Amino acid sequence: MRLESFDLYRYRLPLTSPLKLKGATLDHREGLLLRLASDDGSEGWGETAPLAGFSREGLEEAATPLRGLAGVMMDLEATGDWIDPEGALASELDRLDAAPSVRFGLELALWNLYAASTGTTLPGLISYRPRPTVPVNGLLSGTPEDILGESRRMRNAGYSCVKVKVGGRAVAEDVRLVRALGEELGDAVSLRLDANRAWAFEEAAEFVRAVAGVRFEYVEEPLADSARLPELVERFGVPVALDESLVGLEPHALEEHRYARAVVLKPTLLGGISLTLRLASRALRLGMTPVVSSAYEGGVGTAALVALAAGIGARAVPAGLDTYSRLAADVLVSPLGLPAPNVRVREVIDASREIDVLRLEET
Repeated sequence: MRLESFDLYRYRLPLTSPLKLKGATLDHREGLLLRLASDDGSEGWGETAPLAGFSREGLEEAATPLRGLAGVMMDLEATGDWIDPEGALASELDRLDAAPSVRFGLELALWNLYAASTGTTLPGLISYRPRPTVPVNGLLSGTPEDILGESRRMRNAGYSCVKVKVGGRAVAEDVRLVRALGEELGDAVSLRLDANRAWAFEEAAEFVRAVAGVRFEYVEEPLADSARLPELVERFGVPVALDESLVGLEPHALEEHRYARAVVLKPTLLGGISLTLRLASRALRLGMTPVVSSAYEGGVGTAALVALAAGIGARAVPAGLDTYSRLAADVLVSPLGLPAPNVRVREVIDASREIDVLRLEET
């Protein structure tokens, strides 16, 4: 199988409501879709969708290198090296230091093309025995009253895990909310907290002391000064997860973060499939839990996250896929079945192969 042609498209999808991110408010989601085609008639799609406030690259900065990398690969014969996280292609992409969302889009298109040409699936390339279903981490938002009501609905709908943002309110208000959620959810539903580096050390310490006795899985990035995370863990025994701290981090450097309970893996922000798999492998060896999570990708990118969550590790870990529900439309002919407490991997992968090109703009 030889790479024969490529097409690059742009999409613009409305959101169900304005999305507030670091220094930006979005009312739509933009991204690029790369389509690779081979001489045996196979094709593979990849998604590049930099996220405002989090990605170092913008959409325009991503388009040119993505087109250039795809062009360089034309006429090359496909080999197993394409899907080897430690292979020559992965090493060359490391050397080139391609922007994270660019690398994710290119690798995803290559892996999907290889899967199509060899008669397998993306989850089957990631693991010999991918799980048939993936549990989903429900995302709670709104006022405290909204959050408590939504937590009841999610518990009754069968969610095994929910996540709520903290750090955007006064510490005392966050404490009241988390305590109320702990009572509401009981032992049936796991609770994750995400502070997005909102707190000074003293504020985080105040929060941790005040929620003593509340059962939660971890708190993501509680400190504005992430260098003090080991101190926070040592002094208070609070379980923490790394998210923003992983951007630009080499997998071997995880050794310096053994204090972390979990790592939140977002391929669009980290830099593709191979690097995400290497980080996950290192995390598992260190006893950390890898949690696959989204950066508000569309259906093509979200399906890749489902594949990763289905194949990483020996046990099912709820994945952060609920952001897909913020899209009011998608480029897929049949949108993915989210929000839901669980997703069927085969259904998601099948749906992600059917792209409505009429919703795209060629670029």
